[in-house]
Amino acid sequence: MAHVHADTPFAPLGIAVLTVSDTRGFDRDGSGDLLSERLSEAGHALVERRIVPDDIYRIRAVVSKWVVREDIQVILVNGGTGFTTRDTTPEALTPLFDRSVDGYGELFRQLSFESIGTSTVQSRAVGGVANRTLIFAMPGSPKACATAWDGILESQLDARTRPCNFVAMVMPEQQACGSRALPKVPDHGQGARV
Repeated sequence: MAHVHADTPFAPLGIAVLTVSDTRGFDRDGSGDLLSERLSEAGHALVERRIVPDDIYRIRAVVSKWVVREDIQVILVNGGTGFTTRDTTPEALTPLFDRSVDGYGELFRQLSFESIGTSTVQSRAVGGVANRTLIFAMPGSPKACATAWDGILESQLDARTRPCNFVAMVMPEQQACGSRALPKVPDHGQGARV
């Protein structure tokens, strides 16, 4: 865990938003709209926004392309986290994770319990890191996206959040634990983020 100093400045992140839906277009994507507005209001940059059908391979293809981009540090995925046969977002994403962020799903369900009660167990919100890119999946309703952003992501994607946050993990130039910076890994010409 990297501890944050009181004088740490805000660091804007490049964020991509992916809506998983068989039925929505941009004209009816309230969840994508909400996430795009909230991240911009927080000072981050919306780098790209897409909508894909509930298809494990199409979801995985888009996210795989995004995790190798230098301008994207965070990917927010909404939709496809339930239990129907078409809900495959967790299955699409978890094989890509180098590490899971287990506490994200746990905390999301805890916060969600306050408004929807035991129905929250049907949410398979997941989070992880792939190639130093944070990936967070949440249910596709605007209310669920607001719960995820307002209750967890806004503060954890802010370099000033103390005692720790995720920014140093995805932006190596940020200082972690005072004078210790994250180690640089040689690229060897393969295009991996360092």
